[in-house]
Amino acid sequence: MLLQKEREAVVEYGKTMFSKGLTNGTTGNISVFNREEGLMAISPSGIDYFSTAPEDVVVMKLDGTIAEGARKPSSEIHLHSEVYKSREDVSAVVHTHSDNSTMMACLNWSLPSVHYMLAAVSGTEVPCAKYATFGSQELALNAVKAMGARKACFLANHGLLTCDVNLGKALALAEKVEWIAGLYLRTKALGEPVILSNDEMARVTERAKSYGQPKK
Repeated sequence: MLLQKEREAVVEYGKTMFSKGLTNGTTGNISVFNREEGLMAISPSGIDYFSTAPEDVVVMKLDGTIAEGARKPSSEIHLHSEVYKSREDVSAVVHTHSDNSTMMACLNWSLPSVHYMLAAVSGTEVPCAKYATFGSQELALNAVKAMGARKACFLANHGLLTCDVNLGKALALAEKVEWIAGLYLRTKALGEPVILSNDEMARVTERAKSYGQPKK
C-alpha cells in the first residue's frame, strides 16, 4: 500500500481532530505530503472519521491524479495541493470548521496579536482569505495568497486552514488558533482588546525558540 504511514497518520489525526471538537460530522479534511515520492495522502470525502480506515485514505499527485485508493478524495484537494505547491516548508495541512475560527471567518475578520501565543503562526495575525466556493481552485489560490509565509489563515464564511511540517504540529496549531480566536471574540464582546505590538511579537518569537526541553 502506497504511503502506509501517512495514511495511518491521516486516520489517527482525523479522530483526534474530531475528538478535540475542531470539526463536526464529516466536515473538515487533512492531508500529508511525501515530497520524496511526490504524493499526497488525503482524507476521503464524506466518511465518518471513526469509520475511516487507512485504505480509505486517497493517495494523489498534486495535479489531481489518483495514484491509489478506491474512495473519492476530499472535495478540498485544490486547497491542500496548492499549499504544497507554494510552500516547501510544510508537509501537512489541516482544515477545520471549529466554532470560534469559523465565527471569525464568517465575520471576515483577521485575528490580531491579542495573545503572545499567536506567534506560533509565524506572523502577527491570522488573516482571512477572500471568499470563494468550497472545493474550488479559486478558494485554494485565495488561501495561499492570504496565508503568505504564515502557517494559518481563515477562509471567509467557511473555516480555518493550518499547515506545518507534520500533522501533529498542524493540528496543534489549529487548536491554538481556535483558543485565541475564542479569547478575541469574548474580549471584543466586553470592550476593545489590547493588541501586542509587532516588536513584542518578534521578541516572543525569538524567546519561543528556547521553549521546552533541550534537544539531545
